[in-house]
Amino acid sequence: MEFQTKYITPDIKLSCYSDGLFKTEVVFEHHMLVWFISGETKIIQADCTDVFKPGDIFLIPRNQLATIINYPKDGKPHQSVVMHLTADRLRDFYAGQDTNPKALVVKKIRRFNEHPLLKSCLSSLVPYFDMQEEFPETIAQLKITEAITILRTIDKTIDNVLADFEEPGKIDLVSFMEKNFMFNMPLEKFCYLTGRSLTTFKRDFSKAFQTTPQRWLTLKRLELAHYELTKKKRKPVDVYIETGFENLSHFSYAFKKHFGYPPTALRQ
Repeated sequence: MEFQTKYITPDIKLSCYSDGLFKTEVVFEHHMLVWFISGETKIIQADCTDVFKPGDIFLIPRNQLATIINYPKDGKPHQSVVMHLTADRLRDFYAGQDTNPKALVVKKIRRFNEHPLLKSCLSSLVPYFDMQEEFPETIAQLKITEAITILRTIDKTIDNVLADFEEPGKIDLVSFMEKNFMFNMPLEKFCYLTGRSLTTFKRDFSKAFQTTPQRWLTLKRLELAHYELTKKKRKPVDVYIETGFENLSHFSYAFKKHFGYPPTALRQ
């Protein structure tokens, strides 16, 4: 079964997956509030890896590169309720609030464990997914407002994330790429997150690395994969997922072309 998503509104969805692992690499356009019902999720970012299990509630800030790997577990599908906290809804909410958000250098995933207020808010949405008629927008607005209000109640610094509407500005290209090369993203996403047009990105990249982005990204990913295989003794099937390759066959082909031997040779 493929990954299935059922929306009761454009901003509230139930996702379900019951096959093997499902991997995706994303930059979320909106903040994502997630209540994890069953299965297991691993979220890999540049400087940390988080594993979430049933009952966990967490917030993924927008504009963050991440590799997300979802697994069914213990005979149950991977299932979660997700609420998009969009910039438009947040602007409407904060228009009536007296806030002075402070800029954060790094916006990391925030865990809320099984906080009873958030759990009550998100679990109350599940029955609505069986409705045949259209879900009223007024109720959706109330539920999202409830979730934001709870977040502000239990996390006094959350305004620094939710009330920050700035788009990515121009940042140091070398530092960003060295931290995020393992994410298999379209080049346009790297441009956006570093505050550059495509033309400026390519010009700055060539000046900094003396090669093209694609050649540099492939080399960095292969070097990381080689390290994981030799130093950490990991399996190729586990390594390719976390080093930016589309699939195992593509990884094996690129690895052998560069190093002269397949990744399986290292385990032998």
